[in-house]
Amino acid sequence: MRSFGSDNNSGVHPRIMDAIVESNTNHAIGYGDDNWTRKAEKAMQALLQNETIKPYFVFNGTGANVIALQACTASFHSIICASTAHIAVDECGAPTKFTGCALKEIPTLDGKLTPELVATQLSGFGEPHHSQPKVIAISQTTELGTLYTPEEIKALAVLAHQNDMYLFMDGTRLSNACVTANCTLKEMTIDCGVDIFTLGGTKNGLMMGEVLIALRPELEKNLQYYRKQTCQLYSKMRYLSAQFIPYLSENIWLENARMSNAATQLLAGEMKKIKSIEITQKVESNAIFFILPKDISDKLREHYFFYDWDASRNEMRLVCSWDTTEKDITDFINYIKTLTN
Repeated sequence: MRSFGSDNNSGVHPRIMDAIVESNTNHAIGYGDDNWTRKAEKAMQALLQNETIKPYFVFNGTGANVIALQACTASFHSIICASTAHIAVDECGAPTKFTGCALKEIPTLDGKLTPELVATQLSGFGEPHHSQPKVIAISQTTELGTLYTPEEIKALAVLAHQNDMYLFMDGTRLSNACVTANCTLKEMTIDCGVDIFTLGGTKNGLMMGEVLIALRPELEKNLQYYRKQTCQLYSKMRYLSAQFIPYLSENIWLENARMSNAATQLLAGEMKKIKSIEITQKVESNAIFFILPKDISDKLREHYFFYDWDASRNEMRLVCSWDTTEKDITDFINYIKTLTN
């Protein structure tokens, strides 16, 4: 069923599927000691213009987030994030379980942290009665589909480093952010002072897989052990890492995000023409948050799957994928029109 429920629901890009099939040749040494993984690592290094970086390929976003946060923290630390952050809402407490850290959640209107908001949590340093702030965790793009500009990221990085903290970027939809901001991956991460980040693939045309990058030596030091302890070290790694060879070197990561962003802009533009619809957040990536009268949304659900966001005001979310077509959008809009006219 075609839907706007999630970019997790989309299929695998044909070139990515080809890469998996191409890697299914003879035998290869397991656990990442294979030629496909080496090529994928070099592709990431080329993209970031840094040959010393060691990429770590993992199954999924939650695993990548947990590994990154483990690398940054001890159990007496705290992690500062937006109250809408994936690590706070949608990971079943995994970050707290694996790190032992307290999550300090900050309410925001748009899913974005600012230095002023983070500053409210920067207290208790050196006090044994209080968890010690150690990580500012942001999502790019946010869970509300909004975008951190490079300048906003730099400001958070400065604040983190002034307080002997790290800036972690959950980059599940980082590709979409780079397209919107017209930035390279390096400009959005290294140049902004990010200390550790992930780049998503599962929501952007891969069968599975994210890549984790530490930009400080002390954070990279133990990643291989955290990856194993967190059950994210794939024995037949070539089938995971092979996807990243065309994904990175052929710019599929950008092209897929460009297509999903463009589809979202088209869909949002048509939705704005319908008086019954109120769009509640800036449309800056591949997600749309909107409100409809409940009697209309109930009928809409009979034909389309999508998630509620804030049930108290009937706010819902639509997400476009790399393979969303113009026909998908036209059919959806035409059906809403039959319900609102």
